[in-house]
Amino acid sequence: MDDRGRSRLGIMRDAEFIRKILIALGLGLFALLLWQLSDVLLLAFGAILVALLLHAASEALERYLRVPSRWSLTVATLLIFVALLAMMALFGTQVRAQFSNVVERLPFAVDNFAKNLGLGSVSDDLSEMMNNASSGSMAARLAGVGGAILDGLADFILVVIAGIYIAAAPRVYRQGFVKLFPIRHHERVEDSLHASGQALRLWLTSQLIAMACVAVLSTIAYWLIGLPSALALGLIAGLADFIPFLGPILGALPAVLIAFSVSGEAALWTVLAMLAIQQIEGNVIFPLVARSMISIPPALALFAILIGSVLFGTLGLIFGFPLAVVTYVLVKKLYVRETLGEHTDVPGEDESSKSQETSS
Repeated sequence: MDDRGRSRLGIMRDAEFIRKILIALGLGLFALLLWQLSDVLLLAFGAILVALLLHAASEALERYLRVPSRWSLTVATLLIFVALLAMMALFGTQVRAQFSNVVERLPFAVDNFAKNLGLGSVSDDLSEMMNNASSGSMAARLAGVGGAILDGLADFILVVIAGIYIAAAPRVYRQGFVKLFPIRHHERVEDSLHASGQALRLWLTSQLIAMACVAVLSTIAYWLIGLPSALALGLIAGLADFIPFLGPILGALPAVLIAFSVSGEAALWTVLAMLAIQQIEGNVIFPLVARSMISIPPALALFAILIGSVLFGTLGLIFGFPLAVVTYVLVKKLYVRETLGEHTDVPGEDESSKSQETSS
């Protein structure tokens, strides 16, 4: 090979090396961008959950009430909105008063619990810390709390509105995402999105049923025990149940603390009621909705929630499990089945896809 050929070969190698460096830098910058936008992406994921819920409601209206498909989504959205307004009109004042009562009682309940453990008065220490703090810093802290509440409300409204938009034209967003990949992978990406969406919808349906049952059972149990603000405590337990494993503990904690402020016997009965409700949920409620359950190994699900909370804070704690559902589906479908060639059932796959996989 002459000098010109060697020079041309060296230039080609240098160009290939530079191209690989630029690709690596681009991927690194893209990963950094995703990390910076992680909160926005999690809110977008929450909007997808809202869209799946609206679609499940619209399909139920089509199937059972024979509502035309072009109107079913609008009717489902209006029915959910009207139901929420009706609940707020009927129970809004009572729930607000009970939540205020819970907020007022919690410091005393924590103080009483600490005294029972021999830790002294926690409220006195908190009062001393607040008195030592300057008025400016206290005002800044209160402003920070108020800003956090407003930010949370704004995020919730954004997720709901975006979810309605996604539910109105799901194919537009799904096809737009699929087109980001090479044409030869379009079918695989489409199938993976369909399986992930089905799995999320099944999980969301079962979780909402479980949350409603936990809220009702907790309210009845707390009322029978004689705890104040039983309805508010029951709603807290039901809402917290959206987070598997950790949610039931977090949801029951306010009730246990307030029960200690009533009496030791009330606290004991509250703990027993919490354990009984969790047994009913696991052994009665979930088997009744077994077709809507997504079976993920408990250890993997727990670590997914913990990892989400460490990486992304509160949003990661809330959406850690549904993100684990999507990851579980994609790993089983794209890696275990299609890459390794192992036979495995993929949650959310319809029967036709399963039969095709079995025959192949």
